[in-house]
Amino acid sequence: MAGGYWRKSRPTQDDVARRAGVSQTTVSQVLNNSAFAVPDETRQRILAAIEELGYLPDAIARGLRKRETYTIASIIPNITNPFYPSVERGLQDVAERFGYDLIVYNTDGVAEKEHKCLRSVQQRGVDGIVASFFHVTTVDLRPLLERNVPVVRLESRAQGTGSLPLDNLYVDSVAAAHDAVRYLIDRGYRPVGTIVAENGPGPLRLLGYRRALEESDVPVDESLIAHADFTEQGGYTGMRKLLSRPSRPRAVFAANDMMAMGALVALREVGLRVPEDVAMMGFDDISAAKLVNPPLTTIRLFQEQLGGRAAELLIERLQGKAPEGGRSEEMPFELVKRESA
Repeated sequence: MAGGYWRKSRPTQDDVARRAGVSQTTVSQVLNNSAFAVPDETRQRILAAIEELGYLPDAIARGLRKRETYTIASIIPNITNPFYPSVERGLQDVAERFGYDLIVYNTDGVAEKEHKCLRSVQQRGVDGIVASFFHVTTVDLRPLLERNVPVVRLESRAQGTGSLPLDNLYVDSVAAAHDAVRYLIDRGYRPVGTIVAENGPGPLRLLGYRRALEESDVPVDESLIAHADFTEQGGYTGMRKLLSRPSRPRAVFAANDMMAMGALVALREVGLRVPEDVAMMGFDDISAAKLVNPPLTTIRLFQEQLGGRAAELLIERLQGKAPEGGRSEEMPFELVKRESA
């Protein structure tokens, strides 16, 4: 028309129903995976009409009717650590399959930021949360849980479960660190030092280190324990501390791969070879672990599988398919042998 433009109207469920020759109610049942049985031939006809028309369900309208936002929040400590984007990939793949959008918050593992993120998700009114917290406790989560907003926590050990919709998905950090250090000891590397953080899963990985030494009748030398951040800089600083000792360790277990990579830089700077002079063990098996020189022996945590399973647990809750009370589910780990140890 003059002075304006024509815009094609967005197809509706009624349009889909007319194209498929069914009622709008039947279209709605198919879109919402209703418990009412819809013959497969009818379902396929509806799906074909949806594709032909380019119909997109209005998630906002659905949310208003059902008091849902079709949004999941993920809260992680460090978005620059390649471990977490891989987790998010697995989480997003499953969430999208069920029609949920994903928003991601980064906390840097700082208590104040963790609590700020919690306040933000409450204001947004998300349907559920997947989170890796260093400081937030179950008590902090209770206001959300009591409003029936389910939470899946990514943990480093099994957690007790209660009556609230709080599920725990964990990899046993103590057992994984124990196996990593025991591998170094069994290959004849002694003494074994460690670079480990004091927050998050750090204390549990340190416990695994101690248990492996004690099990092998190797005395724990506190000077072989360097505390640092879960970063490359932390690994570099921790390695420099260990190298400042009168005698250097023959092998080092770093509590994540980022630390291990920083430690490799420190070793190269002083002309030490890996593994000939100092062997190196990481933890996480991030994508870069096999690309560094030498490729890193490490613990694989199957990040995408971890994120995907977290999303499944959360969506089971959102769909009313989860059992009453919290769940605690263990995920696998694997020692990956490469050239650094």
